[in-house]
Amino acid sequence: MPRSGRYRRVRTTPLTAVPLLVAALATPAHAAALPAAPAAVQPPRVPAGTTAAWVVYDRHAGKIVATRNAHRKYRSASVVKILIAIDYLERRKSVPPADAKLLQIMLRSSDDDAASAFWDRLGKGQIIVRTARKLGLADTTPPPAAKPGFWGYTSLSAYDIVRTYRYLLDRAEPRVRDTILGHLRKAAPCGTDGFDQTFGIPDAVPRPWAVKQGWSGFGTTPPVKCGGDARAVGAPISWIAQRATGSGVPDYGRPVLYTSGLVGKGERYVMALLTAHPAGGTWNSSVKRITTLTRDLYRHVTTA
Repeated sequence: MPRSGRYRRVRTTPLTAVPLLVAALATPAHAAALPAAPAAVQPPRVPAGTTAAWVVYDRHAGKIVATRNAHRKYRSASVVKILIAIDYLERRKSVPPADAKLLQIMLRSSDDDAASAFWDRLGKGQIIVRTARKLGLADTTPPPAAKPGFWGYTSLSAYDIVRTYRYLLDRAEPRVRDTILGHLRKAAPCGTDGFDQTFGIPDAVPRPWAVKQGWSGFGTTPPVKCGGDARAVGAPISWIAQRATGSGVPDYGRPVLYTSGLVGKGERYVMALLTAHPAGGTWNSSVKRITTLTRDLYRHVTTA
């Protein structure tokens, strides 16, 4: 005790405050505020003059995660080739080598002659009646009775396309599933009519993917012939149909582009995006629109 008899006042720091003080001194100032989580990407904006429909199904979540005009009917163009392949394979136990080649070129390179061969052999519109009934495709109907030979005039929706892929993944026999999806995983860059079919998913979404594209209404000659193994085969059926009467055909007179398939790691998402473009629209401008929509849609569902 000091001689004066007075106590000295000593400042002390509570022990509970020491860890907080040490942590504060050890933490850089710029790390004090945590970065904000990235904002979710908004749904795609459809350009004026273009109609669009899409459905995206998340197989992990077991639900549809993006939709617009899901049940709006479009003419099928070449997307119907998946239904043709399902009907053919499910009605046979084995596939002759010649037909195996037709299936390959029809599904990988969207060959119209191969599709027409199967269409005529299997009963034309009855193919659609059978597959729609079996798969539960409520929006899918055969071509108009006056145009039974035009498989590209089958009517369908984005919802039914996604349902078709889900059938292949979950319900179809393994040989049917593996044959069709195996070809779609190896889709060629070029259609046999010389059109480049890498628009939409192939250009906008990282691999892996399995795709079936569709196009109609752009004439018989592409603006720039696609390279690779493309070969000219004359006017594709989907275009010949454009010159016929359009009674009962969705979006008759408007060019259409469709992209559909399985995307994402482990083929997590089933996607179908259908677009109809202004009459007289060019191939290049239409391709740009659908590819931009596809990229925005994929980003939207994967960042939600």
